[in-house]
Amino acid sequence: MLLPRIFTAAALVLLILASLAQTSLWPFALLTLVLVAAAGWEWGRLNQVGGRVSVMFGLAVGAAGLATLSSSWGVHAPPGLWWTAVLLWALGGSLALRSGPTAWPRLPRVARCLLGLVGLWAAWLALANAQVLGINFLLSMLCLVWMADVAAYFGGRSFGRRKLAPTISPGKSWEGVWSGFAGVLLLALAWLAIDRQFEVDSHSLYTRLQQGLGWGGMLLALAWLSAFSVVGDLLESLVKRAAGAKDSSRLLPGHGGVLDRVDALLPVLPLALALTSLST
Repeated sequence: MLLPRIFTAAALVLLILASLAQTSLWPFALLTLVLVAAAGWEWGRLNQVGGRVSVMFGLAVGAAGLATLSSSWGVHAPPGLWWTAVLLWALGGSLALRSGPTAWPRLPRVARCLLGLVGLWAAWLALANAQVLGINFLLSMLCLVWMADVAAYFGGRSFGRRKLAPTISPGKSWEGVWSGFAGVLLLALAWLAIDRQFEVDSHSLYTRLQQGLGWGGMLLALAWLSAFSVVGDLLESLVKRAAGAKDSSRLLPGHGGVLDRVDALLPVLPLALALTSLST
Protein backbone atom coordinates (compact mmCIF):
# COMPACT_ATOMS: atom_id res chain seq x y z
CA MET A 1 0.00 0.00 0.00
CA LEU A 2 2.97 2.32 0.42
CA LEU A 3 3.76 2.77 -3.29
CA PRO A 4 0.15 3.57 -4.33
CA ARG A 5 -0.04 6.01 -1.43
CA ILE A 6 3.16 7.78 -2.52
CA PHE A 7 2.16 7.88 -6.21
CA THR A 8 -1.31 9.23 -5.42
CA ALA A 9 0.05 11.92 -3.10
CA ALA A 10 2.70 12.93 -5.65
CA ALA A 11 0.13 13.16 -8.45
CA LEU A 12 -2.19 15.32 -6.36
CA VAL A 13 0.63 17.63 -5.28
CA LEU A 14 1.81 18.05 -8.88
CA LEU A 15 -1.71 18.83 -10.09
CA ILE A 16 -2.24 21.41 -7.35
CA LEU A 17 1.12 23.08 -7.92
CA ALA A 18 0.52 23.18 -11.67
CA SER A 19 -2.87 24.82 -11.16
CA LEU A 20 -1.39 27.38 -8.77
CA ALA A 21 1.34 28.22 -11.28
CA GLN A 22 -1.25 29.56 -13.71
CA THR A 23 -1.96 33.29 -13.84
CA SER A 24 -5.71 32.64 -13.93
CA LEU A 25 -7.58 31.72 -10.75
CA TRP A 26 -9.79 29.21 -12.59
CA PRO A 27 -7.51 26.13 -12.84
CA PHE A 28 -7.01 25.82 -9.08
CA ALA A 29 -10.64 26.67 -8.33
CA LEU A 30 -11.94 24.07 -10.79
CA LEU A 31 -9.49 21.37 -9.70
CA THR A 32 -10.39 21.78 -6.04
CA LEU A 33 -14.08 21.96 -6.93
CA VAL A 34 -13.85 18.57 -8.64
CA LEU A 35 -12.26 17.14 -5.49
CA VAL A 36 -14.91 18.71 -3.27
CA ALA A 37 -17.68 17.40 -5.54
CA ALA A 38 -16.16 13.92 -5.19
CA ALA A 39 -16.22 14.42 -1.42
CA GLY A 40 -19.90 15.31 -1.77
CA TRP A 41 -20.54 11.99 -3.50
CA GLU A 42 -18.75 10.24 -0.63
CA TRP A 43 -20.82 12.15 1.92
CA GLY A 44 -24.00 10.93 0.26
CA ARG A 45 -22.76 7.32 0.30
CA LEU A 46 -21.77 7.51 3.96
CA ASN A 47 -25.22 8.83 4.81
CA GLN A 48 -26.81 6.01 2.80
CA VAL A 49 -28.92 8.07 0.44
CA GLY A 50 -28.41 5.62 -2.45
CA GLY A 51 -25.99 5.49 -5.34
CA ARG A 52 -27.90 7.71 -7.77
CA VAL A 53 -28.75 10.31 -5.15
CA SER A 54 -25.12 10.35 -3.98
CA VAL A 55 -24.01 11.19 -7.52
CA MET A 56 -26.64 13.92 -7.71
CA PHE A 57 -25.46 15.27 -4.37
CA GLY A 58 -21.87 15.46 -5.60
CA LEU A 59 -23.08 17.28 -8.72
CA ALA A 60 -25.07 19.67 -6.53
CA VAL A 61 -21.92 20.53 -4.57
CA GLY A 62 -20.12 21.21 -7.84
CA ALA A 63 -22.99 23.29 -9.21
CA ALA A 64 -23.12 25.39 -6.03
CA GLY A 65 -19.40 26.06 -6.38
CA LEU A 66 -19.67 27.03 -10.05
CA ALA A 67 -22.56 29.39 -9.33
CA THR A 68 -20.55 31.06 -6.58
CA LEU A 69 -17.37 31.22 -8.64
CA SER A 70 -19.15 33.28 -11.28
CA SER A 71 -20.17 35.85 -8.66
CA SER A 72 -18.16 38.34 -6.62
CA TRP A 73 -18.11 35.87 -3.73
CA GLY A 74 -15.70 33.73 -5.75
CA VAL A 75 -12.92 36.21 -5.02
CA HIS A 76 -14.15 38.03 -1.93
CA ALA A 77 -16.96 36.60 0.17
CA PRO A 78 -18.31 38.73 3.04
CA PRO A 79 -16.79 38.06 6.50
CA GLY A 80 -20.26 37.31 7.84
CA LEU A 81 -20.34 34.18 5.71
CA TRP A 82 -17.18 32.83 7.34
CA TRP A 83 -18.42 33.61 10.84
CA THR A 84 -21.74 31.89 10.08
CA ALA A 85 -19.85 28.79 8.96
CA VAL A 86 -17.71 28.94 12.10
CA LEU A 87 -20.82 29.15 14.29
CA LEU A 88 -22.40 26.17 12.53
CA TRP A 89 -19.24 24.12 13.00
CA ALA A 90 -18.86 25.12 16.64
CA LEU A 91 -22.47 24.36 17.58
CA GLY A 92 -23.22 21.49 15.20
CA GLY A 93 -19.84 19.83 15.63
CA SER A 94 -19.92 19.92 19.42
CA LEU A 95 -23.50 18.61 19.49
CA ALA A 96 -22.76 15.76 17.08
CA LEU A 97 -19.60 14.71 18.91
CA ARG A 98 -21.34 14.86 22.28
CA SER A 99 -24.23 12.73 20.99
CA GLY A 100 -21.95 10.09 19.47
CA PRO A 101 -22.19 7.79 16.42
CA THR A 102 -25.47 6.18 17.45
CA ALA A 103 -27.35 9.48 17.33
CA TRP A 104 -26.14 10.51 13.88
CA PRO A 105 -28.34 8.12 11.80
CA ARG A 106 -31.41 9.35 13.70
CA LEU A 107 -31.06 12.80 12.14
CA PRO A 108 -33.19 13.24 8.99
CA ARG A 109 -31.18 12.43 5.87
CA VAL A 110 -32.17 15.74 4.34
CA ALA A 111 -30.64 17.57 7.30
CA ARG A 112 -27.44 15.49 7.11
CA CYS A 113 -27.09 16.12 3.39
CA LEU A 114 -27.74 19.85 3.83
CA LEU A 115 -25.05 20.04 6.51
CA GLY A 116 -22.62 18.28 4.19
CA LEU A 117 -23.48 20.58 1.29
CA VAL A 118 -22.94 23.73 3.35
CA GLY A 119 -19.73 22.45 4.94
CA LEU A 120 -18.14 21.35 1.66
CA TRP A 121 -19.21 24.47 -0.23
CA ALA A 122 -17.94 26.85 2.48
CA ALA A 123 -14.58 25.06 2.66
CA TRP A 124 -14.13 25.18 -1.11
CA LEU A 125 -15.13 28.85 -1.24
CA ALA A 126 -12.56 29.59 1.46
CA LEU A 127 -9.91 27.91 -0.71
CA ALA A 128 -10.90 30.04 -3.70
CA ASN A 129 -10.81 33.22 -1.62
CA ALA A 130 -7.48 32.23 -0.05
CA GLN A 131 -5.90 31.88 -3.49
CA VAL A 132 -6.84 35.49 -4.20
CA LEU A 133 -5.04 36.56 -1.02
CA GLY A 134 -1.85 34.89 -2.27
CA ILE A 135 -0.16 31.53 -2.67
CA ASN A 136 1.94 32.04 0.46
CA PHE A 137 -1.23 32.65 2.46
CA LEU A 138 -2.97 29.64 0.92
CA LEU A 139 -0.08 27.26 1.55
CA SER A 140 0.41 28.48 5.13
CA MET A 141 -3.26 27.76 5.81
CA LEU A 142 -3.10 24.25 4.35
CA CYS A 143 0.18 23.41 6.07
CA LEU A 144 -1.33 24.35 9.44
CA VAL A 145 -3.79 21.48 9.16
CA TRP A 146 -1.19 19.04 7.89
CA MET A 147 1.22 19.95 10.68
CA ALA A 148 -1.51 19.60 13.31
CA ASP A 149 -2.33 16.13 11.97
CA VAL A 150 1.27 14.90 11.73
CA ALA A 151 2.32 16.30 15.11
CA ALA A 152 -0.80 14.89 16.76
CA TYR A 153 -0.10 11.46 15.28
CA PHE A 154 3.48 11.25 16.51
CA GLY A 155 2.68 12.93 19.83
CA GLY A 156 -0.20 10.56 20.44
CA ARG A 157 1.92 7.53 19.55
CA SER A 158 4.70 8.63 21.88
CA PHE A 159 2.84 10.14 24.83
CA GLY A 160 -0.84 9.27 24.40
CA ARG A 161 -2.50 8.13 27.62
CA ARG A 162 -5.85 9.88 27.99
CA LYS A 163 -8.38 9.02 25.28
CA LEU A 164 -9.98 11.96 23.54
CA ALA A 165 -13.12 10.34 22.07
CA PRO A 166 -12.96 6.56 22.59
CA THR A 167 -16.39 5.86 21.09
CA ILE A 168 -15.55 7.80 17.91
CA SER A 169 -11.81 7.44 17.32
CA PRO A 170 -10.11 5.25 19.96
CA GLY A 171 -6.61 6.08 18.69
CA LYS A 172 -6.82 9.79 19.44
CA SER A 173 -5.61 11.20 22.75
CA TRP A 174 -5.45 14.53 24.54
CA GLU A 175 -1.67 14.33 24.41
CA GLY A 176 -1.97 14.11 20.63
CA VAL A 177 -4.14 17.22 20.58
CA TRP A 178 -1.58 19.21 22.55
CA SER A 179 1.23 17.85 20.39
CA GLY A 180 -0.66 19.03 17.32
CA PHE A 181 -0.99 22.52 18.77
CA ALA A 182 2.72 22.58 19.64
CA GLY A 183 3.56 21.61 16.07
CA VAL A 184 1.33 24.38 14.71
CA LEU A 185 3.00 26.91 17.00
CA LEU A 186 6.48 25.90 15.81
CA LEU A 187 5.31 26.06 12.20
CA ALA A 188 3.92 29.56 12.76
CA LEU A 189 7.19 30.81 14.25
CA ALA A 190 9.19 29.34 11.37
CA TRP A 191 6.83 30.82 8.78
CA LEU A 192 6.95 34.24 10.43
CA ALA A 193 10.74 34.17 10.09
CA ILE A 194 10.47 33.15 6.44
CA ASP A 195 8.07 36.03 5.73
CA ARG A 196 10.58 38.46 7.22
CA GLN A 197 13.66 37.07 5.49
CA PHE A 198 12.39 36.28 2.00
CA GLU A 199 10.36 38.08 -0.61
CA VAL A 200 7.02 36.27 -0.97
CA ASP A 201 3.90 37.04 -2.96
CA SER A 202 1.76 37.71 0.12
CA HIS A 203 1.66 37.63 3.89
CA SER A 204 1.12 34.19 5.37
CA LEU A 205 -1.79 33.43 7.65
CA TYR A 206 0.57 33.70 10.63
CA THR A 207 1.91 37.12 9.69
CA ARG A 208 -1.63 38.41 9.16
CA LEU A 209 -2.72 37.10 12.55
CA GLN A 210 0.36 38.42 14.35
CA GLN A 211 0.17 41.87 12.80
CA GLY A 212 -3.57 42.19 13.19
CA LEU A 213 -4.16 40.52 16.57
CA GLY A 214 -0.79 40.71 18.30
CA TRP A 215 1.15 37.79 19.76
CA GLY A 216 -1.51 36.89 22.30
CA GLY A 217 -4.28 37.05 19.73
CA MET A 218 -2.26 34.94 17.30
CA LEU A 219 -1.70 32.32 19.99
CA LEU A 220 -5.43 32.10 20.73
CA ALA A 221 -6.24 31.97 17.01
CA LEU A 222 -3.79 29.11 16.44
CA ALA A 223 -5.28 27.19 19.37
CA TRP A 224 -8.74 27.68 17.89
CA LEU A 225 -7.61 26.58 14.43
CA SER A 226 -5.90 23.49 15.88
CA ALA A 227 -9.04 22.59 17.81
CA PHE A 228 -11.21 22.94 14.72
CA SER A 229 -8.93 20.58 12.79
CA VAL A 230 -9.61 17.96 15.47
CA VAL A 231 -13.35 18.59 15.24
CA GLY A 232 -13.34 18.06 11.48
CA ASP A 233 -11.35 14.83 11.80
CA LEU A 234 -13.56 13.49 14.58
CA LEU A 235 -16.81 14.37 12.82
CA GLU A 236 -15.86 12.40 9.72
CA SER A 237 -14.79 9.49 11.94
CA LEU A 238 -18.19 9.67 13.63
CA VAL A 239 -20.04 9.56 10.31
CA LYS A 240 -17.93 6.63 9.07
CA ARG A 241 -18.45 4.76 12.33
CA ALA A 242 -22.19 5.34 12.11
CA ALA A 243 -22.14 3.96 8.54
CA GLY A 244 -19.86 1.05 9.46
CA ALA A 245 -17.24 2.19 6.94
CA LYS A 246 -13.46 2.28 7.30
CA ASP A 247 -12.87 4.80 4.49
CA SER A 248 -15.13 7.32 2.81
CA SER A 249 -14.37 5.60 -0.54
CA ARG A 250 -11.47 4.16 -2.55
CA LEU A 251 -11.10 7.05 -4.96
CA LEU A 252 -7.51 7.77 -3.91
CA PRO A 253 -5.37 4.59 -4.01
CA GLY A 254 -3.57 4.10 -0.72
CA HIS A 255 -5.44 7.00 0.92
CA GLY A 256 -9.09 5.99 0.96
CA GLY A 257 -11.43 8.75 -0.13
CA VAL A 258 -11.26 12.49 -0.63
CA LEU A 259 -13.10 13.11 2.64
CA ASP A 260 -10.46 11.09 4.46
CA ARG A 261 -7.86 13.60 3.26
CA VAL A 262 -9.80 16.86 3.67
CA ASP A 263 -11.93 16.24 6.78
CA ALA A 264 -9.77 18.40 9.06
CA LEU A 265 -9.64 21.18 6.46
CA LEU A 266 -13.41 21.61 6.26
CA PRO A 267 -13.91 23.63 9.48
CA VAL A 268 -10.42 25.19 9.51
CA LEU A 269 -10.62 26.95 6.14
CA PRO A 270 -13.68 29.12 6.94
CA LEU A 271 -12.27 29.84 10.41
CA ALA A 272 -8.95 30.96 8.92
CA LEU A 273 -10.75 33.40 6.62
CA ALA A 274 -12.94 34.62 9.50
CA LEU A 275 -9.89 35.31 11.69
CA THR A 276 -8.10 36.97 8.80
CA SER A 277 -11.04 39.35 8.41
CA LEU A 278 -10.27 40.62 11.94
CA SER A 279 -6.71 41.53 10.99
CA THR A 280 -7.44 43.55 7.85
